[in-house]
This record gives sequence, C-alpha cells and structure tokens, in this order.
Amino acid sequence: MIQRYKFEEPDFRGQEFVSHPHDLKNNNDLLTLTQNQAILTIHRQYLEAGADIIETNTFNSTTISQADYKLEHIVRRLNVESARTARLAVDEYKQKTPNKPRFVAGAVGPTNRTASISPSVEKPEYRNITFDQLWESYYEQIDALYEGGVDIFLVETIFDTLNAKAAIYALFEFYKKNPTYQRLPIMISGTITDKSGRTLSGQTTEAFYSSIKHIEPFSVGLNCALGADEMKPFLQRLARVANCYVSVYPNAGLPNAMGGYDETPTSMAASLMEFAEENLFNIAGGCCGTTPDHIAAFGKALADQPPRKIVPDDYILNLSGLEVLRCTKETNFINIGERCNVTGSRVFAKLIKNGQYEEAISVARAQVENGAQVIDVNMDEGMLDSAEVMKTFLNYVASEPDVSKLPVMIDSSKFDVIVSGLKCVQGKCIVNSISLKAGEEEFLRQAQICRQFGAAVICMAFDEEGQAVTLDKKFEICHRSYKLLTEKLNFPGQDIIFDPNILTIATGIDEHNDYAVAFIEVIKKIKQVMPLAKISGGVSNLSFSFRSNEKLRQVMHSVFLYHAIKAGMDMGIVNPGLVTIYDDIPKDTLELVEDCILNRRADATERLLAYAQESGKGEKAGTATEQLEWRTKTVEERLSYSLIKGIVEFIDNDAEEARQKLANPLRVIEGPLMSGMNIVGDLFGSGKMFLPQVIKSARVMKKAVAYLIPYLEEEKQKKLLIDPNHVSEQGVVLLATVKGDVHDIGKNIVGVVLGCNNYKVIDLGVMCPLERILEEAVKNKVDVIGLSGLITPSLDEMVYVAKEMEKRKMKQPLLIGGATTSKLHTAVKIAPGYSQPVVHVLDASRAVVVVSNLLDQSLKDEFFSELKTEYEELRQEHFASLKDRKFLSLTQARSTRLSLDWPKFTPKKPSFLGTKVFPDYDLEGLARYIDWNPFFATWQLRGKFPNRGYPKIFNDEQVGPEAKKLFDDANKMLKEIIAGKLLKAKGIIGFYPAQSVGDDIEVYEDESCQKKLATFYGLRQQSEKDAGPYMCISDFIAPKSSGVVDYIGLFAVSVGFELETLTDKYEKDHDDFSSILAKAMADRLTEAFAEELHEKVRKELWGFAPNENLTTEELLKVRYQGVRPAPGYPSQPDHTEKLTMWKLMNIEESTGISLTSSLAMVPGASVSGIYFANPNSKYFAVGKIDHDQVQDYAKRKEMSVEEVERWLRPILGYD
Repeated sequence: MIQRYKFEEPDFRGQEFVSHPHDLKNNNDLLTLTQNQAILTIHRQYLEAGADIIETNTFNSTTISQADYKLEHIVRRLNVESARTARLAVDEYKQKTPNKPRFVAGAVGPTNRTASISPSVEKPEYRNITFDQLWESYYEQIDALYEGGVDIFLVETIFDTLNAKAAIYALFEFYKKNPTYQRLPIMISGTITDKSGRTLSGQTTEAFYSSIKHIEPFSVGLNCALGADEMKPFLQRLARVANCYVSVYPNAGLPNAMGGYDETPTSMAASLMEFAEENLFNIAGGCCGTTPDHIAAFGKALADQPPRKIVPDDYILNLSGLEVLRCTKETNFINIGERCNVTGSRVFAKLIKNGQYEEAISVARAQVENGAQVIDVNMDEGMLDSAEVMKTFLNYVASEPDVSKLPVMIDSSKFDVIVSGLKCVQGKCIVNSISLKAGEEEFLRQAQICRQFGAAVICMAFDEEGQAVTLDKKFEICHRSYKLLTEKLNFPGQDIIFDPNILTIATGIDEHNDYAVAFIEVIKKIKQVMPLAKISGGVSNLSFSFRSNEKLRQVMHSVFLYHAIKAGMDMGIVNPGLVTIYDDIPKDTLELVEDCILNRRADATERLLAYAQESGKGEKAGTATEQLEWRTKTVEERLSYSLIKGIVEFIDNDAEEARQKLANPLRVIEGPLMSGMNIVGDLFGSGKMFLPQVIKSARVMKKAVAYLIPYLEEEKQKKLLIDPNHVSEQGVVLLATVKGDVHDIGKNIVGVVLGCNNYKVIDLGVMCPLERILEEAVKNKVDVIGLSGLITPSLDEMVYVAKEMEKRKMKQPLLIGGATTSKLHTAVKIAPGYSQPVVHVLDASRAVVVVSNLLDQSLKDEFFSELKTEYEELRQEHFASLKDRKFLSLTQARSTRLSLDWPKFTPKKPSFLGTKVFPDYDLEGLARYIDWNPFFATWQLRGKFPNRGYPKIFNDEQVGPEAKKLFDDANKMLKEIIAGKLLKAKGIIGFYPAQSVGDDIEVYEDESCQKKLATFYGLRQQSEKDAGPYMCISDFIAPKSSGVVDYIGLFAVSVGFELETLTDKYEKDHDDFSSILAKAMADRLTEAFAEELHEKVRKELWGFAPNENLTTEELLKVRYQGVRPAPGYPSQPDHTEKLTMWKLMNIEESTGISLTSSLAMVPGASVSGIYFANPNSKYFAVGKIDHDQVQDYAKRKEMSVEEVERWLRPILGYD
C-alpha cells in the first residue's frame, strides 16, 4: 500500500529530517513521523475493508534495523507514534461499529541480521549480531509499543528462530521488570523461505513450533515468502501440532519479474477457503502484495466458515534442533551422545584446545551416525574459557546440518557457561543441570532463565544437605523440585527431567546394596506422582566397583537398563555399542547380576565378586588372599609389585634379597626396580595410574635406592677407577623456579615423574637467578633445562634466560612450565630468543614424552621441526588477532564505568581503623574452609561428568579411588599438622578511610580525609564487549566528589611458616610424596585462613554483613557480600600494587611475609588482597588494555611506560 504513494527521498525526509546525512528512501517506518496522514489513511482503508487486526508500521523499528539509516536515536519515538497512529484508527472504527472488536498488533520484525547463521562462508563460527544485542533491541521496541497502546505483540516473519527466541526473551524480561502491566496476547509468525518447508535457518515447521512454544503464544502461524498455495503443506504440519490458535497471512503469490504480485483477491480467497475447509487456521490475513480488496474478499469468503479447533496439548516433551524429537513411549530409550565433552573425550578435548573446531564437529557427526538422538556438549576445563568455547563450538554445530538436526544438551557445572550456550541454540535444548544444592532461590533463578530460553532442564537429586542416596530422599528432593518449578514458575511438567543419582553398588558396604533398587523404585514413584516428568541418569556409575572388568560391567549395565527402562527410565548417557543384549546374557551370570542389582540376597556382592575372580576377567585388588599371594612370588616380582602398589613395608628386605641374588646393587636398580618404574611410567602415560600413585611409587623407589646407597658407593668407586665419566641415567635434567618466584609444587612433581623414568634430576629449588641456572647447567653437563614459575613477572625472567642461553651459545633444549605459562606465550615471547628447542610442557604427564623426544637423536630433529612449524603458526595467528582486536579509548571506557547512586549509600564503618596482627592464628578451625577442588587439580586428578569436583570426584570411575586415598592421606597429615603445630599461621588486616579519584583509590589517615597515606591505582576494562559497564576496582569506592567517606580493607596471611622444616624432614627420609603433600596442604590452609578471616571481617571486624549465615559450599562459591581481589590477579593485574600494601601496613615487619624482587610472597603459601564491602562489588577481569591506558597509568604511577609494560605484559593489547 505504501508503494502506491510512490514516495521519493524528500517525502521520506519531511521537514524534520531535511538535513539528515544519510539516505532515507525506503525507510517505510519513518513515514509514521514524516507522512503520518498517509499511514493513518492506510490503516483506515484496511479497517474499512473489514480487518479485525491491523499492524503498527514498526516492522523495522529496532535500533538494529534503523542503524542502516543512522536513526537509532529515534527508535522509541517511531514505535510509540506508530502504535498511537494505529490506536487512533482502531478507536475510530470501534465507535463506528461497536459490535465489531478491532485490535492493534505491535509489529516486531526479524531485523536484518541472523543469530544462527554466519554471514561469512569462510567463518562458520562468526555472527554479525549477538543474542544480547537482539533481545535488548527488542526490549526497547516492546516497551515503546506498550507505551503507545498496542493490544497484541506480533513477532513476525521469523526466518531465524534464534532471533525470535531473543524477542521472546525480551518479552519475558519486559513483564518481569513490569509485573503490574497487563499481559497482552502474543502472536508468533514464521516464514518458510522455499518449498523445502524450512525456515532460512533450517528448521522444520514442527521444530520451529517446539522452539517458541514456551512463551505460550495466543497464536502461531506462517506469513510472507510464499503464496497461499505453496504454503499449504507447511500450514498443515503446523495445524496438527499447535495447541493454540493458528494464523496464516501469505503474500499475494511469489514476486513476478517486475517485483509485483499476481494473486488476485478472488484467487487468494479461494485458497484460504480451501484451508478453512481442512480446519487449518483461526486467523487469516495478507502480507506482501495484499490490499484492502484482498482483506474484504477474505472476510466475505470466510464469514460462515467454522474456526479451526485447537489441538489439545499432549504434554509430551518435544526437543528440537533443525528437526523435532518427540519423546513418547514409542520413542523408547533416548541415547545421549557423550563424546563432545572435554572431560570425557581426550580426542575431543585436544581438538577444542587446539582450536580445531571443524575437526571437533566430526566427533559430533560420528555420534549422530552411531545412533545418538541428543548431543551432549560440555566444555568445563580449567584452561579453557568455557563460555566462549561453548559459544564457538555451538556456532560451528549450527553450520553442520547433519549434527544440528539433533537437539543439544548444554552440559556444565557453571551456569554462566549454560547461559552462553543457550544464547546460541535456536532449537529446544536440554540444560544439564540445576539442583537445590544452593537453595531454592538460586534454583528458581536458574530455572526461570532456562524457561525464558524454552529449555528443558535436568534436575539432579541434590539439595542443601547433599546428594540423595535413599529412595525416600530421592523422591523427596524430586517432588520438592517439581512443585517449586510447576507452582512457582509454571514450568511445564514434561520439560522437567530428573536424574535421581545412579550410585555404585557391590562396594562391600551394606548401605550401598540397595542403591540400584532405590533408583529403579524411585522411577516408579516419580512416574506415579509426577507422570509428565522424564528420568535420566549416568549408567556407568553403577558398576564402578568392577572397573577392571569391562565385560561384567557391560552385563551389569544391560541388566540395570532392562529393569530401569521397564520402570520408566526415559534417557541416559550410554554408549549403546557397549551394552550387551539382555537375552544373550548366560542365565547363571544373569542370576548373579540381578541378585546384586535387585539386592535379592545378602551375599549377592560376595557371589558376584567370586564370579568375577573365578572367571579370570576381573581382579579385586587388596584382598587378604592377594596380599598373601604376592609375597610368595620371586623377589624381582615382589619389588615390581611394591613399586606399582606403593608399598614400602617390605622394601628393605626385598632390596637386600635382590642384592644378594644379583650380586650387584646397580643390577637391582637397573633390573627389577627400573622394570617396575617403567611399568609405572607406562601406566601413568596411558592414564591407568594417577599422579598420587606415581609419587608413592617414587617413594618406594627412593627407599630402595637409599638402602642400596652404601653398596652403590662401593661399586661406584670401582667403576670410576675405570671410567671417571660413568653415568647410568638416561639423561640429566636441571629444574629451577626462576628468580623472584617461590612456587615449586608443580616443578617438584615433574622432577619426581622424570626421576621415575630413570632421568637424573638436579633441582635447584626456588628463587634461582639466571647465573646460577646456567652455571649449574654447564657444571653438571645437563641435557635439558626446565624453568618454572607461577607469577606473571616470571614470564619475563624466562624470556631473559632464553636470550642469555642464546648469547652463550648453549645447546640444551629449554622446557617452560608453570601456572601462568602457556604455549602461546612460549611461542611468541620465549622461543624466538633461542635457536634451540623451547617447549611448553603443560603438566607432569607430558614431561617424559617431551624429554624422551629431545634426547633421542633419531627423533629430535623431526620433533624440533614440527615444533617450529607449530609455534610459527601460533605466532602468525597471534599477530593476526592483534589486528582484529578492538578497544574503547580510555575516555570512552571511563564514560561507561559502573554507575552507583552514592548520595543514597551509607558505608559501614569498620570496628577499628588501622591494623590488627594475628601473630599465631589457630589452625584448628580452618579445615571447614578448605576448598579441595584446587588440591585435586594440583595432583592432576579430574573427575568426569557427573563426578567433577569435590566430593563427587570420589565417585569417578577412573580417578575416584585414588582421589579418596589422596584425600585420606591429606586429612591424616592435616590432623598431624594441627595437633603437632607443625605449621604456623600469621596474618594482618587493616581498615582505612578511602575515596576514589577517577580510576584510583586514595587512602587516608582518618575520616577527615585530609591526610593521604597511600594511593591504590586501578586499571579499567577496555577491550570492546557486547555491553558495559567497563569496570575498575575504584568503581566500588565512593568518589571524592560525592562527599561520602568510604572505607577499604587490606590483608596478608600465610600458613607457610615452618614448612621448610617439615619438608626437609620428609625429604631426608626420601619421602617426596609427603613433602609435596605438605606443600599442597600449606597452600590449602593459607587459602582457608584467608576465607575464614574474610568471614570474620564481614560479620565482625568490619561488620557490613553481621547476619550472614552461609554454608561452606556457599562461601566457596562467593555467595557473600563484598570481594577480596589480589594485586597481580584479573581485577588488578599489577603486582607492584603489593609494594603499597606492604609499606602502608608494615607487613614484613609485622608478620614476616616478605616480597621478592619479582614481588612474589615469601613464604610461597601466602595470600594477600584488598577488601571491598560495597554490595555491588564483584570479581571481574580487566582483560587486555590498549596503549593509551598504559601511558595514562604510567603517568599516574610516576613510572616509565617501559617499566609499566614489563609488569603488565600479559594484558597488553598490542605487541
């Protein structure tokens, strides 16, 4: 209709936009402002023709679409005025024909961007719009349309369902923020782009409906793109499944050669009549090319036709990717593919870590080919930016129709990662998982977000007290979860999936015998009381006791699934290729297994164990019989067994017997002892042994060698007379923590593992200056040098060492390792300075392979060649990425700072000002505050889903038993440390008046704020992101200009005093395991000290949260008010800020905690930081910064730019 006016550029501009710098022709939405009378006339013409609903002229009235015309600033006005114009026309006709209701539909168009499709064929992961940008733009439009007085929200012409989900998300947010507003009907209309029957983003009609159904639309329909006749088969599909009204408003045929439309009012009316006779729709209308004459014809033709009867909801779980998956009884058991999981598949993890996403998609494709009906995606890994990687991989999935046709299960223990995934998936997916662990409020918050995305949720049978193990507790938690979801959130019952915890049976503990029965029985009870809910579970946990007997485990899984599916289990993460057919199981085996699973007799476990042992297909290590048997074997076999099992009890006697038998102590070491250690190395390398076991094996080895030393010395003297340069080891490796750094746990572990593999290790310890490292390397004729460091200044020291090695023309390969190091930094910063191999070693398990390749002359050249190629590629990618990186100017970043209403804020004054020293803090109460997750990470023990993290790691099939042993050893040592006061804890805190000035914080002597004691300097986020604020720690302190007197706190603590005495004792006894364990416990106790002290600060010493009552889990998840960021870490990455802390509180003199030249704290087990009390304070990462901020920061700190760049090198956004 607008085209009939033949408006030209001046008409679109009107008077108001005469001088607008951009062309405005064809911006039809603008005509509401510049040619309002024409728009009003068009509305009146359609109403006169008999229209019941007219749309606002706002199809493109979003900031995204109006950006093409540089008119983003008038978007709100466009929507408000368009709604009011349509409202005026409707109200006029209501008065003319009061018996005929008329309505205004607020048109919400699709924008000109696609959230599910990359605009670049070469970059399938790229998107030119984000979900957040979409929903925020839609929110602005929806809010304005509501203000203008619309009766209906119409989300229309959907070609990408993810765009529609953003609009739906905005509608949820709109009503959440405006709970008193009237709930308007919501109409949803998609568009089928061709005769394949799919949207532009690839979804079928049924998949499209399942993806948007969660908004509970007034109607769903199809419009645009096709003419009426071509639209019919797809409308039929929609009409069959939609349990709401159905709308249809096609184009007047397909555009002809001249861009016009050929279907007449009569021909279109005939088509719609045919649709009506088949009961396909409730609402009819016209889209492109239709006129008031068409509407009049439709009304006349359909006047006497009965409306479509709404299909009643079948309350079936419908999941979707590009295609729909209906989870009915006929579907039977749903297999969830588990290999797209970085913790469950080494192949997949390697591809993801290497950024090989296209290759990673092949893993997903293989899952589809092997029969998976849902694809589980998990990116939880400590070295990954899980949220970003989840987004990238799911964007790749969207580009691969063979994979994206399936629904996705977004799997993460971090809810922000789940949300990141939800923003990428256009279909109806599953979230795995939520639970009541953190309480009802957090449970409902997470569930509401999932609801807004339309996702089904897996609810674990956990509550505030922990994991449910009994039938009654499982049901109680599931029922409570169900009632909360359905009654408080109106969550569809069919979208709730319970995982009532499949736990290990046949453990020898009587309480565990009923675990399988409890799971099977709770299925029945859940299905009886909550029939809409689904049941899922991780089947492999069941047979964990028989982890060495895969055939028996397969039988157990088959039998369990037979009974669980029969009871009503709907889905699970199971490898269907490893499940035995139930009927093929021998009857005697079946009876034994069913006795155990169904707990039919008291001796079921013993009988199944006996069967496993007798069949020769499984071993139950540690039985009394076995303990007796291994002592009857040859001395060589006994030594090997002791090494593998970590048994020291008999080592001296066996070493002596072997020495006498072999007549040479060196033969004992090079023979049975090294044979045993080689087995240990092989087992460790293949993932069949874990680091704590290896350390215990090393302890046995050292004990044996220590016994043999006197005899070795005799032999050595004899050999030296013949050959003064005799060396028996494979090679000599020198390890050192670089100058300024005192952290060495990881380095020590690498040393032990290399020693286990017959390398001579020279460990120079910590704080090693360059001169000593290189002098000792020459003096000892070492073959390889390894550098370690934890803090960021260590990176520069490593660069310095490499360059000096080049100057001295050294030839030894250089290994780089430590928490702050990375392959990228090694390739870009260290390797170019040294012409010999420089290798980043991720962890201890890689060290042996790397050193072996470097010292084997037949492998070294090829290894080095491949390494150089890999590192060159990394460098090229890095430099290319610098060109693409975008930053706000520092001025722009500061203008979007965190803005708080300071005049209304009254800071809580601490109970004292100044410092308080804790000279000998009691260790007794710290155990409760220990976070065990980093402890297991230190030992490279990582559970797989669903057994990630403490305490679930104990249930893990692979690492669980060793994790439990290590945990028991740690707690035993913890008791010894506390009882014997083997470590000493010291700490200090301080409170001061403070105010912010720009990005900095001024600290004052008293509350008059006249005398400044110190200034803490802040760094502000600058790397461009989707939305602000761009944060700095100074944002958490009241500005000086506000007149508000605020406060800041500081602290430094350590439980590292006397640690060296303790570790020396262990090392003298050749007990590396206990030495490393003691260092790890000192670290954990120090962190626990900081945690408990922070709690006392919040509740008593500062007292800004006196009523806080949090569990340990809640404390470790930072559920409390305030934060305690540390200098040198993400919120303030500058280590030099520690100097200000140490000077202000006189920390070294008060506690003995000192700083090295690189500003590492001594003792190494120390923690320091800054307390912020503001309720809006939170942890954040500054990220990369640009040159203008570095210059500004250097000026404020009165340092040279070069010095600032040296300290901030890891976060520089330029090279």
